[in-house]
Amino acid sequence: MAKKKQPEETRQKVNNPNVMGLRAQVLEQPITDTLETNYMPYAMSVIVSRAIPEIDGFKPSHRKLLYTMYKMGLLTGARTKSANIVGQTMRLNPHGDAAIYDTMVRLSKGYGALLTPFVDSKGNFGKTYSRDMSWAAPRYTEAKLSGICAEIFKDIDSDTVDFVDNYDNTMKEPALLPTTFPNILVSANSGIAVGMASQFCGFNLKEVCDTTIAYLKNPECDLTETLLAPDFPTGGELVFDADTIRDIYESGRGSVKVRAKYRYIKEENLIEIYEIPYSTTVEAILDKVAELIKLGKAKEISDMRDETDLSGLKLAIDL
Repeated sequence: MAKKKQPEETRQKVNNPNVMGLRAQVLEQPITDTLETNYMPYAMSVIVSRAIPEIDGFKPSHRKLLYTMYKMGLLTGARTKSANIVGQTMRLNPHGDAAIYDTMVRLSKGYGALLTPFVDSKGNFGKTYSRDMSWAAPRYTEAKLSGICAEIFKDIDSDTVDFVDNYDNTMKEPALLPTTFPNILVSANSGIAVGMASQFCGFNLKEVCDTTIAYLKNPECDLTETLLAPDFPTGGELVFDADTIRDIYESGRGSVKVRAKYRYIKEENLIEIYEIPYSTTVEAILDKVAELIKLGKAKEISDMRDETDLSGLKLAIDL
């Protein structure tokens, strides 16, 4: 039998002064004040501590992972299991093991998303040009820091950067890494924060260093003489336009077109694609070509398949 509803007047009223939220209160406040007091701290936290790379070219998640690997002695030592690195990084980055491992994969040599990878990887780390090729679990793969990290951590113990407390105040971590080269221009990076986003494409390490030296000697120098164009780890062919590149360097905004590289094999009557534009995937290309064949727009193609192997990317188009 259902309980009878108590009348309003006989119900016991709770009025605990130590507990907030039990007494109804309507607070009239301008929306600008509400946004400033409630939303701005969150927005700033996402911008500064999560999504936008700092001047050293790293987001906090990258920095925490690399510093942990440095403290584990993986700059000069042998590789260790990725699961071990992920577990140690949890002391600085409490956002879960999956997020930490995803960060490590993107920084790895095996994944191929960076021109100068910071993690020397062994095992299946997937590929940046494949949407469906998933990387192996951290218990199967191994990693250490690559040689370039000697420049990332140079003189870190000589009071070159500020150290701050980690999230539970049990240890210190660097606020920035003392990188000796302009890593923010070398490593491709993108981030979406609150109200702002950033997207850096990578540039060739040697060109960036040459340009930096030229700029330090003469701030009025022409950047396009030494920094020719963006450099993409997946290769391809950049459609170069000097005026466009100059506009991009002056404004910080713009885009360039990149095309795939191919060769025609006459004996087998097929086209082999061996480099594709950065940020696209093999599966997306195969799907698009299949769609064009079905629509009758590419009548000369009889078949297209992915023949990627240990020697690298290869898409074969039978004519």
